[in-house]
Amino acid sequence: MSAEQFTFTFLNVLSLMFIVLIVGAILLFIVYYIIDITQHTHTLRRNYPVIARFRYWFEHLGTFFRQYFFAMDREEMPFNRAERAWVYRAAKNVDPNAAFGSTRDLNPTGTILFLNSAFPVLEKDAALPSPVTIGPYARTPYTTSSLFNISGMSYGALSKPALLALSRGAKKAGCWLNTGEGGLSPYHLDGGCDLIFQIGTAKYGVRDMEGNLSDSRLQELAAIDAIKMFEIKLSQGAKPGKGGILPAEKVSEEIAAIRGIPVGHPSISPNGHTDIRSVDDLLDMINHVRTVTGKPVGFKAVIGETTWLVDLVKAIRNRGIEHAPDFITIDSADGGSGAAPQPLMDYVGLPLKESLPWVVNLLIEAGLKQRIKLIVAGKLITPSLVAWALACGADFVNSARGFMFALGCIQAMQCHKNTCPTGVTTHNPKLQRGLDPTDKANRVAFYHQNMTYGVGMIAHACGVSEPRQLSSRHVHIVTAPGVSVSLDDFYPQPVVIVDNKPATPSTEPTNSEVRHG
Repeated sequence: MSAEQFTFTFLNVLSLMFIVLIVGAILLFIVYYIIDITQHTHTLRRNYPVIARFRYWFEHLGTFFRQYFFAMDREEMPFNRAERAWVYRAAKNVDPNAAFGSTRDLNPTGTILFLNSAFPVLEKDAALPSPVTIGPYARTPYTTSSLFNISGMSYGALSKPALLALSRGAKKAGCWLNTGEGGLSPYHLDGGCDLIFQIGTAKYGVRDMEGNLSDSRLQELAAIDAIKMFEIKLSQGAKPGKGGILPAEKVSEEIAAIRGIPVGHPSISPNGHTDIRSVDDLLDMINHVRTVTGKPVGFKAVIGETTWLVDLVKAIRNRGIEHAPDFITIDSADGGSGAAPQPLMDYVGLPLKESLPWVVNLLIEAGLKQRIKLIVAGKLITPSLVAWALACGADFVNSARGFMFALGCIQAMQCHKNTCPTGVTTHNPKLQRGLDPTDKANRVAFYHQNMTYGVGMIAHACGVSEPRQLSSRHVHIVTAPGVSVSLDDFYPQPVVIVDNKPATPSTEPTNSEVRHG
């Protein structure tokens, strides 16, 4: 065949293919037109057949492209570009510096400002975070220096490679990893890091065949050296008043076996513990688990109505401080690594900026601040927010989404759909393939390392040698007139009535004098 004949034949075939595509497109248009004009579910598609379908397509794509083309650095929710960019740089251990001034507006009400000292701590005098012991009345107390740790994320909510990376990264960083309420998986144990076992309302991993708390299972877990503490989850930030939600498509055979539930059915925990209906029940459960396991036990809750906490303090004073929880994890209402109904996610619970100072002051007045350690969580993914929490009285900070960003999360908002494009929250092997646990373990460790360094840098600028020496006197908050005031003035200490009389003066330090650890 000559070159001219080949060219002629090729052009004919190309023309034929083009005609086939045009005819196919017309037929497809006709089919969709008939479907749209005859259906009765979607008004737009009935009124504007075929064309209206592009609206849904653009709406879907907008979720992915909004953050790249339309959102400003400081305006996107739940985390803006500036926050995510800092985490990405920290996790990759690249240059953290920025140029030409901050893009953060310092005028809005609620803006946090740290008070730098005229005589900052010199680098040679700087110290690492001091160790803190949790559970002095447990048979096996837990001591750690890590002020920043990985919050509860279950196997099921997270993928296998994501948990492998978190476990190995936590070991390198020297921080703990909370198992979440989905039970203990082999992937939590893989890296050999310290673990906090979470007991959710469904008691996955510590339940008998009837769903009740199993002492034998508690003893088995307590024998695992990696498990350092037990946390009873009352509620979580994304959905106060509702239990954990794992969609049916994410309940594989392995996950079902770990949790003790049917394969392919949604895993929906009760919205509360059936055996914890009062503060006395809560203290009974804490002491029971501590007695059986010999390890520190605390609880996690989103703070809303606060009367029960005052009642809890009264009950502890009546029983004795040895019966107190070893720690309280306060989750902010703006938490949200898991799937949740939007009404609960948007409107229920108090944010950490209100709940943390209130609980700190309550424990100080009751003389319990040194006995009960405070762990906090809720959008604290940058050094400034972690330093703020420590200054307000927290002993530790947990983060879930911060470490998800370190794993490569791009905030695609697909966590509950099994379609996470970065493999963090999906069980689709094709999507998991891109998440290399070895590489991402290094990023987890780098993120923790740079977070600790960043918080220390703020502490040294404020004139203290290490982060746990930060207190409320080092922080101002901008108020409505646009002028900042001290946190001590902004959060006055409440008068707490204990035993029908004001609490007796405590030997505990005041909020501005609290030293953590």
